[in-house]
Amino acid sequence: MADQAARLHASVAAAARPGLADTAPLQPAVAWMPYGPDAADACVEMAADLGSPAAEYAAIRRGVGVMDGVHRGTLRVRGADRVAFLQRMVTQDLKGLEAGGVRESFWLNRKGRVQADLLLADFGDAMLLDVDRFAAASSASELQAFVFSEDVQVEDATAAFARMSLHGAAALVLLGTIDAKAAALSSDLRCVALQVAGHPVHAARRDQAGVPGVELFMPTEVVARVFDALLAAGSALEAPVRPIGWHAFNVARVEGGTPLFLVDFGREALPHETGLLSRRVSFKKGCYLGQEVVARMESLGKPKQRLVALRMESDRLPVSGATVHLEAAEGEAVGTITSSAPAPMLGSACVAFAMLKYAQGEPGTRVRVAAEGDWTTAVVQPTLRFLPGGAA
Repeated sequence: MADQAARLHASVAAAARPGLADTAPLQPAVAWMPYGPDAADACVEMAADLGSPAAEYAAIRRGVGVMDGVHRGTLRVRGADRVAFLQRMVTQDLKGLEAGGVRESFWLNRKGRVQADLLLADFGDAMLLDVDRFAAASSASELQAFVFSEDVQVEDATAAFARMSLHGAAALVLLGTIDAKAAALSSDLRCVALQVAGHPVHAARRDQAGVPGVELFMPTEVVARVFDALLAAGSALEAPVRPIGWHAFNVARVEGGTPLFLVDFGREALPHETGLLSRRVSFKKGCYLGQEVVARMESLGKPKQRLVALRMESDRLPVSGATVHLEAAEGEAVGTITSSAPAPMLGSACVAFAMLKYAQGEPGTRVRVAAEGDWTTAVVQPTLRFLPGGAA
């Protein structure tokens, strides 16, 4: 754990150096990491970094980071009744959703537990849903099982669509140099169909790292050409454009206050426990699967636990799975770290998400965290977002 924390510290220590994203070389040596279930043969391999994680992080903050989306899955929902059908299924209000619109939502089971975290983007002829790769097949199968007489077809299209994402202050500028229709992404939660190097690419904006972010869906066979075209277009920009791996994105999304399904909360979590309730759940819409549990929790009770943001009071960085205790010596365990990062935008302060017992999740609460073979004190923050300029 100490070695892992030291590597994370080193990966961002130089991120504030001016010009780093421009001058750090693009190295061919990729550090790979598994993503997915505990069973090694069920995981996918994704890039942890591409030789310079600090430069990759700097590209997110000053230009554009281009990230492979092998860890993301895609559902395709077609048919004239698709919006009305999904309105009865998911937690977000889809009323008025038309071509170009995007919503964030949860898909729950009958017990109100989160089965998938969804980004729903309507492109007019069909809707594409971004999900974690390991929730795609089950979500498609379960949703399709609720279709009776409606004109709706739900399929797991993960194999048909390659995935990429752009994260960075200049992400929209980059896309705008390729296709003028990218101007439709000027606000968050919008989508548009583009052409990149003559190939169809569906783009949906979702800001996860405190800067513009765009999810890209494209036919699997053209992914290399689209990737090359993005980097070629980036070479003409003043801002740095470079490939990035998980480590750089992870630091930026923790700073930006974005927890991830199957990373920071799982299939046993209730919406009230995720820190994403206000962004994913509407209390003004009609019935949906699991709604009774969600409504009862909202009106009558409190969850047993909740996801919170912690800021350490030392330079010791806890890693995922580290135990959180009451501040008092020998204090009982009250939760677990789910993600952590040294935050360059906060002077490399050590920050983290943690799932804590509800009572210990109040802003200002002080706790003790196991970190790098020792203990450090941490303080619960008011919101999940560590960056200035809004709550998450």
